[in-house]
Amino acid sequence: MGMLDGKVAIVTGAGRGLGRAHALLLAQQGARVVVNDLGTGMGGDGRDATAAQEVVDEIVAAGGEAVANTDDVASWDGAGRLVGHALDAFGGLDVLVNNAGVLRDSMAFNMTEEDWDTVVRVHLKGHFAPCHHAVRHWRDRAKAGGPVSGRIINTASESGLFGQAGQANYAAAKAGIVAMTLVLAREAKKYGVTANVICPRALTRMTGSVPGAADFMSGPEWDPAQVAPMVGFLASDAAADVSGQVFVVWGTRVHLLQGWSLVATLDRGEGRWTPEELAARKDELFATRPPKVPPMGFGQ
Repeated sequence: MGMLDGKVAIVTGAGRGLGRAHALLLAQQGARVVVNDLGTGMGGDGRDATAAQEVVDEIVAAGGEAVANTDDVASWDGAGRLVGHALDAFGGLDVLVNNAGVLRDSMAFNMTEEDWDTVVRVHLKGHFAPCHHAVRHWRDRAKAGGPVSGRIINTASESGLFGQAGQANYAAAKAGIVAMTLVLAREAKKYGVTANVICPRALTRMTGSVPGAADFMSGPEWDPAQVAPMVGFLASDAAADVSGQVFVVWGTRVHLLQGWSLVATLDRGEGRWTPEELAARKDELFATRPPKVPPMGFGQ
């Protein structure tokens, strides 16, 4: 018996790396899985339908159930077809794991419009479009009186939480995914749906492209399979009371993060501040400033 027996799950970007690890673990836990992947290059170029099918073959060989899907999740209609595929193939949908992404790193002064548009489209729209169609399905089901236990697990990054030089497009999209997920958690709660975010650290094709990453991220703790159990937990009924949360997951560690917090206040009392007054009281505002965020490492 697995924690996900009887569940139907979609995993996007599941042909390699983290998505593949998520799909394999969900299947091991009893879920029937729609393995979605365009099979593109790391920058979003080209297509290869074999990437998704190879993961399906692994799942089936291990005794599980899965189907391959090659729809573009950053396309509104493609995301709709993906959700429809799960309903047609397995008769329902319980879990949506959004993981698909591309990488086009560049300093802001060198970044092209295409670099920006592609990364934001694939990550941010590619997360929202499947969420839109999945939540519509769960909302309709709930309104019809049917049982709903929907789970959304979105993939962000510490780059989106803290900022990483050379990743203005990627960080903006990932920060947007966090904000979007918090909204989804509020909106979909009454329909029996949870929404959470994971920020994984693992050695994948994307992180491996960073010079020196493969040497730094050596050892089993950087295996994408280390992250997948958290996805399995969040997809299960055991996490029915966990929503609107952000986790950093890597190796043996699961970190729960807290968002923006008020750390200091200046109150003039009445009237309007002048720039000179604010400058004179600057030290008061920053007297309790938290320590600076340490430099980010590989996989973030």
